[in-house]
Amino acid sequence: MTVSFSNPRTMPRRAGYSQICEVTAGKLVLIAGQVPHDVNDKLVGEGDFAAQVEQVFRNLAAALEAAGGSFRNLVKINNYCVASVTQEQRTAFQKVRDRYVDTASPPVSTFIFVSRLAQPGWLFEMDAMAVIDG
Repeated sequence: MTVSFSNPRTMPRRAGYSQICEVTAGKLVLIAGQVPHDVNDKLVGEGDFAAQVEQVFRNLAAALEAAGGSFRNLVKINNYCVASVTQEQRTAFQKVRDRYVDTASPPVSTFIFVSRLAQPGWLFEMDAMAVIDG
């Protein structure tokens, strides 16, 4: 295996992501920030955090497929969410994420609240890294 995920006993155990990802071989794929726009560049889910998260994951799926991979190749995600989204609304992220990623060996992850994103109406953005066997 070229990628292994771990959660050492010497580190906090958090649900939903791994603490460490080790890559020993493969093609590294860096995916730009994915936003809640569809293939026609139309905003999806204006004011609806869950709908925007779903669209971002759809866009990420398309990017992974275009690079020759899938969600099983995902090793790192960085999530950016506007500060107006509540903790209760954020649970939508976890539900959507868990439908797409391997919850037994989830990618390493960072979740950041920001004052705003680049475009008005965006509530969520995600960039990612994948390793695809070459």
